[in-house]
Amino acid sequence: MFFYVVNLFMQFWSRKIFLEYLGTEILGLNTTAVNLLQFLNIAELGISVAVGFTLYKPLYDNDRKSINEVVALQKHLYRRIALLIIAGALVLMCFFPMIFSKMRLPLWYAYASFGALLFSSLTGYFFNYRQTLLTANQQDYKVLYSYRSVLIVKVFAQMAAVAYLEHGYVWWLVLEVIFAVIASVSLNLVTRHTFPYLENVKESYSELRKRYPEFTLKIKQLFFHKIGSFAMSQLSPLLVYAFTTLTMVTLYGNYLIIFQGLTMLLTAIFNGLCAGVGNMLVEQNKEHNQEILFELLSSQIWLGGTMCFGLWILTPDFITFWVGEEYILPSSTLWILVVTFFLNLTRYNVGAFITGFGLYRDIWAPVVETVINCSVAITLGYFWGLNGVLLGTVASTFVIIYCWQPYFVYKYGFKSSPVAYFIKSFKLTLVLASIWAVCAYISSFIKLPTGLYARMGCEIVEILVFSGLLLGVLNLYDAGTQRFLKRIQGLILNNLTKKA
Repeated sequence: MFFYVVNLFMQFWSRKIFLEYLGTEILGLNTTAVNLLQFLNIAELGISVAVGFTLYKPLYDNDRKSINEVVALQKHLYRRIALLIIAGALVLMCFFPMIFSKMRLPLWYAYASFGALLFSSLTGYFFNYRQTLLTANQQDYKVLYSYRSVLIVKVFAQMAAVAYLEHGYVWWLVLEVIFAVIASVSLNLVTRHTFPYLENVKESYSELRKRYPEFTLKIKQLFFHKIGSFAMSQLSPLLVYAFTTLTMVTLYGNYLIIFQGLTMLLTAIFNGLCAGVGNMLVEQNKEHNQEILFELLSSQIWLGGTMCFGLWILTPDFITFWVGEEYILPSSTLWILVVTFFLNLTRYNVGAFITGFGLYRDIWAPVVETVINCSVAITLGYFWGLNGVLLGTVASTFVIIYCWQPYFVYKYGFKSSPVAYFIKSFKLTLVLASIWAVCAYISSFIKLPTGLYARMGCEIVEILVFSGLLLGVLNLYDAGTQRFLKRIQGLILNNLTKKA
């Protein structure tokens, strides 16, 4: 959790430093290079997710032979993908003079930027693939301190380099390569120490693939989900630009950084969720598993609801503090972003069970999600601009993530009716909306200070009061919340006992 908070802080701070010393054009070049790499990385096809699913049972049974074979199969696949990415990168770089024809910088900037970022990305395919073992074994914290902590140091070094050294961007690129190597070595040392029995497997790729046929099936299914996710993330920014101005895109981008930052925090909090659920489902205790799902739903309604309320009440003043009052978007846009954020919370609790059960056969779902998003965004974007485009995301997220995925998990995972889940979700959301309305009504009678810092301080107090009130009401009648609080209390007592 600490690493993600630091990383979030670094995003805001580093963006300000890089803008000041490098300028918008170099940052734009860097962003473009990252987007091009994301396009090439679609070749990964979700293999890491399939590996994690395949490792749950061997790790649970301590079947070292199977663990080594699955890791070896991943190694074979990643080598092939890395070569495919390199080939695609070489072809893509042939078109750089055309892609960056409007760039005022020398063309070698584009090649150097793309090359450094490509090298950093390839370390994941050649060396860092074993980190999937740590995640599947609920030891993702080791990835944090062995790999991502090095990346945080890298950003500090890059900020210092651009601020104090001549040819700062050249040093930025050099540090990108150097720290990619350091982070890779650190991660592999930790993985080797955690799993000392890892060894090379003599079987060929074809032999291993025949031994684990379900692995290949999951990759084929995940391919469509990967394509759908890629389309969603890449098309939305283009549609925003198509129906608005570049100024509006910049304003929207500032808000997006805030929301993505909080999404990262949620990911950090529930990062071990998929592995934990996967290991739990091996036990095949249906009643207990559904109780865990309800507990996750309750905890995320509280935590996500608190974050949504905080975003709604604090974002305008934070934007003023960060970049200036002229960058504030209309309140209607903020409401749409908050609703989208809330709907996406379902990805964490239900998504963990989708991964745990290995339910990826609904290959049509990401396609439908993309079609709904684009059709609604194009239709409403023509009339309402940015808000219309964002409503496309709300519509597709509600239909596929909020409605379809819970039904899918119950029908094909638990093999029971999802009615109880939807009723509970509706009740908890109604409680959240009621507490929100009460707090907003009372807040309308409170006169906040005129000073920005004092006003933001008061708003933080309002958020804490809302969070406490919501948790208190949920704890009165909701069994999932009560189990969640008992679990937290047990963890705290265990930690205190160990320290004592």
